Amino acid sequence: MAEPKNDDFLDDIEDAEAQEHAEDMAEIDSEAAEIDALRAERDELKDRFMRALADAENARKRGERARREAEQYGGSKLSRDMLPVYDNLKRALETVSDEQKEAMGGLIEGVELTLRVLLDVFSKHGITVIAPQVGDKFDPQMHEAMFEAPVPGTKAGEIIQVSAEGFMLYDRLLRPAQVGVSSTPAS
Repeated sequence: MAEPKNDDFLDDIEDAEAQEHAEDMAEIDSEAAEIDALRAERDELKDRFMRALADAENARKRGERARREAEQYGGSKLSRDMLPVYDNLKRALETVSDEQKEAMGGLIEGVELTLRVLLDVFSKHGITVIAPQVGDKFDPQMHEAMFEAPVPGTKAGEIIQVSAEGFMLYDRLLRPAQVGVSSTPAS
């Protein structure tokens, strides 16, 4: 008679295959988690690199802008210190009478020439004169009101007197023009 078949070994094979499959899945899950971690790290490093690159570009632009401003406006202290020289030469020429012009023509011509050269140097270095006229509208960005007075025949805010000219260094105010301004005229 034939012996009964023992199929228990098939159960062992199925269990072994299931265990091997579970181990393979765990290994795949572990590798997938590792790949995800590496991708996240790569993305973080790429983001940090891009930010560092942008910071370096911004620093370069700031440095370039600072260099240009230093080049343009670096002499503003010297320029400001030269303005009284201009004021004094201009006042000296304004006080000269016709008799003095005839008697000291050479001296006065020398002072006029010195003033022209000074203005040429100012122009060469980006300094321009703000020369308001009586009757112009007061601009607080360019003018400094030294006094306010009611003057008949004027409108409030009109310049009635110019005490000193102002100066610009390129697009920056070096010194405002000093002016007298009309207030509302007394009736």
